[in-house]
Amino acid sequence: MSFGVLVLEAAEYSGTRITARCALEQNRDVFAVPGNVTNKNSWGPNTLIKQGAKLVATWEDVWEDLPADVRLALTPPSSPESEDPRSASLFPDQALPPHEKRILALLKADESTHIDELVDRLETEMSSSEIFAALFELELSGKVRQMPGKNFVKSF
Repeated sequence: MSFGVLVLEAAEYSGTRITARCALEQNRDVFAVPGNVTNKNSWGPNTLIKQGAKLVATWEDVWEDLPADVRLALTPPSSPESEDPRSASLFPDQALPPHEKRILALLKADESTHIDELVDRLETEMSSSEIFAALFELELSGKVRQMPGKNFVKSF
């Protein structure tokens, strides 16, 4: 089983370029986390991304590229005791706090909604900090996914 290389930081004259080149020669993936262009240690990953390395913004970017058998081996087995009891309910939304229910009612699974639109639509019912907190809780519980650009979709 061969894995790739993940570059977080590397100065211009570090050994990272050699490591990345060796990985490519061995048909391994090269992943890079972009950094601030004014930081000298971001030169390596930013240059690798320009040269075709896979951009990594979250752990899911690496997870998605892992072979299915590796992902399966790394996924803990689920047991009935460890499952969230709310997920087995016939009425799963009843256990949610009112703010979370209201936000979930506005979101769709097939169309993203920008955070500004949520704030505009809910400004008379809750503060922006309450909206952000509720979205965070919904995201942690897996009921909502954040897409690029602060867009949100319902997960099912």
